[in-house]
Amino acid sequence: MSPASRDPWLDNVKMVLVTLVVIGHAIGLVEATAGSHWVYDFIYLWHIPAFVFVSGYLSKSFEWDRRRMKSLLYTLAIPYLIFEPALFYFRRDIVGEGVEYPLWIEPHWTMWYLIVLLMWRLITPILKRHWLFLPLSVIISLAGGLWDTEALMIPRFLGLLPFFVLGLHLKPRHLARLDDVWVRVAAVPTLIGIGVMAAYTDTWADAALLWYDTGYSEIPIPDQVVFQTRLTVMMVGLLGAFAAMSLVPRRSLGWFTTMGTATMVVYLFHGFVIKSFKGLGYMDFTAAHPVLGLVLTIVGAVALALLLASPPVRKVLEPLTNPLGTIERRWAARRPEAAPTSG
Repeated sequence: MSPASRDPWLDNVKMVLVTLVVIGHAIGLVEATAGSHWVYDFIYLWHIPAFVFVSGYLSKSFEWDRRRMKSLLYTLAIPYLIFEPALFYFRRDIVGEGVEYPLWIEPHWTMWYLIVLLMWRLITPILKRHWLFLPLSVIISLAGGLWDTEALMIPRFLGLLPFFVLGLHLKPRHLARLDDVWVRVAAVPTLIGIGVMAAYTDTWADAALLWYDTGYSEIPIPDQVVFQTRLTVMMVGLLGAFAAMSLVPRRSLGWFTTMGTATMVVYLFHGFVIKSFKGLGYMDFTAAHPVLGLVLTIVGAVALALLLASPPVRKVLEPLTNPLGTIERRWAARRPEAAPTSG
């Protein structure tokens, strides 16, 4: 998509959401306190559904043709094959975490989204054929909690599927309604209400349900209500996602909007920085100063997201997120232009 044809609102939304991803992962550095639990649960109640929805919305054009399959290989499959072991060995050998094999089959930490998005994209031509796939995806999501394996993050592939399918089927005119005054006014109490719910997550649900990767058998909720609870979590996630997106400015915000085109750089590299802080003993500081540690961690996470998406850093790191595409473009740029034919 050329800069002139890009929707600045989508780039703003993407940058907001990837920043929340960094914040959510960084909170793991803070000693478990009521404050850190609340921030974590509030973010995870809706930001993953929002991220998945936007991914689906931006996948509408995917088809099983050579150009798009090649793009899928370059932008998702190859980065997954590279960054999955890179982050694994960094965590194990540099940070000293007790992460375990296998690689690729069971995605580690942040890498799950690459393989799950790849699988969603592969079935996109089917999912977008009819709106009936939306209610079907809800049924699949509810049934997905019966699957407790971590292989290829199938529980998340199934559990988050409705948000992806919804993104595939909603059109620009539907999302334009998020700019209606009444929607934006309602968004504020909606997010406040979700904030209140986040303070009592373990009384009406379970934090594991927010991750969509845990089987029902491991969740301490009676079997007769666990499906209903999962559906409630999904509904809250959808409301929170739309409420938050409605508050994101529609106009271009200059440098911030431009940063929204570098979300893959932020996503792939922020984990190395966060784990570096863990290896340096930052958690000892947050344990001794939980409130200050939480504030500094959130501020630092926002700064990290902005730094990674900044033009100078992006210029250095972006080729590593798509190495084959970078090599191909540089090779094409060096090829001499075809000699003009004589008349």
